[in-house]
Amino acid sequence: MTKHYDTAIIGSGQAAPALAVALARRGECVALIEGAQLGGSCVNAGCTPTKTLRKSARVAHMARRAGDFGVQTGEITVDFGAAMARMRERVDTARRGLTAWLKRTKNVDIIEGWGAFEGRDGEKFVLTAGETRLTADKVYINTGTRAFTPTVRGLDTIPHLDNVGLLALTELPRHLIIVGGSYIGLEMGQIFRRLGAEVTIINSAPRLAMREDADVSKIIQGFLDDEGVTVVNNASIAKVEPTRDGVSLIMPDGFSFQGSHLFFATGRSANSETLNLNSVGVYTDERGFIRTNAQLATNVPGIWALGDINARGAFTHTSYHDHEIILANSDENAGQLHQWKDADQRPTTYAMFTDPPLGRVGMSLADAQDAANDGRSILLADMAMSDISRAKEEGETAGLIRLIVDGETEQFLGATVFGIAGDEIISVLSNYMATGASYRFMQQALPVHPTVAELLPTLLANLKPLAAK
Repeated sequence: MTKHYDTAIIGSGQAAPALAVALARRGECVALIEGAQLGGSCVNAGCTPTKTLRKSARVAHMARRAGDFGVQTGEITVDFGAAMARMRERVDTARRGLTAWLKRTKNVDIIEGWGAFEGRDGEKFVLTAGETRLTADKVYINTGTRAFTPTVRGLDTIPHLDNVGLLALTELPRHLIIVGGSYIGLEMGQIFRRLGAEVTIINSAPRLAMREDADVSKIIQGFLDDEGVTVVNNASIAKVEPTRDGVSLIMPDGFSFQGSHLFFATGRSANSETLNLNSVGVYTDERGFIRTNAQLATNVPGIWALGDINARGAFTHTSYHDHEIILANSDENAGQLHQWKDADQRPTTYAMFTDPPLGRVGMSLADAQDAANDGRSILLADMAMSDISRAKEEGETAGLIRLIVDGETEQFLGATVFGIAGDEIISVLSNYMATGASYRFMQQALPVHPTVAELLPTLLANLKPLAAK
């Protein structure tokens, strides 16, 4: 028997559970389809496990620095198995909580199986999930992405890791070689170095984190060097070969790097190829990401795409925000929700959870310079973390704060907070940007001392025009 639902949601990333519950509470009958584990990448192989493991790595790092603060300790060792067990318990607890919440929500059916379209039955969409067949009036796709591994000669002859495999390790790698010098590679490289592994990062770009400003990349390079992470920039791999106790990466000039484990952090691929989108006519781009408008609707009325799969921000928070946009556009009382109805309105906001963390929203310095070159009035202020009292008191002075403002509207255009608490402070600026208010209101605010964020009004008082080049 084929059951009919008002709404079917394929995938259970960060948009899906909250959307399923919200729609069910409105009286809709909802099918939530998941072929793997509830919670998507964030809960199972992303934010939750990596930030839990990051804490273990930071504790180890600070213990090694104890003498800097007048605290004497003995030799610092890491029980890798215990750290990984703590991480797995946190993941299991999060997933159990999510599962319990969904199962106790009336009108939500969790259907196990890989979801796919089978076509249409009149105005209804026909879907399958394992052995289950169902129909739905509306469909939301929240299937996310998976790790992308490039083609490398010899790769089929050696074991190698993606983010899922890395987090499944039970023994600490002797020497972890990471291919990729962007956010995931940098975070995991620092974490595993602090846990005791030798780490080498092979980066194809001229500098680390190429999407960031050059001075930000230089700071990252600096603290990784200080911690003993080997970084090789402008590198390419000719081939890989197995060795007696691991793997060898051979460069085009014949130089090689030997390690015990090989981890690829080289981007993400869209999880769309098994959805049978052609059966209902949903368009994707050449990489398999689903095209949507600013309301997250696909080209097929009645089908939306949320989260990483729509290529509008590969972050947990953008996925969750997508569900809020959907609700705002589907509620006749949406005006009372005070929620953006347009995904194009929101500035890109994210953090890189190295230590220190990087928080970013809106324009970078490079973006601001381009705008100034085009004749736009841009105001800029920045300050090194080494000039901030709280950072010096904490003994964590790497980083900077940069604020970018529109000289005519006085609205924030972007900010970089790289340093102690940067991942938290950036939300202050992102939230303020959402109001559309003049920076002058923040400038006159009374901050708490001693904090890092107390310097925001001071910085704003020192905004200067950014000259065209």
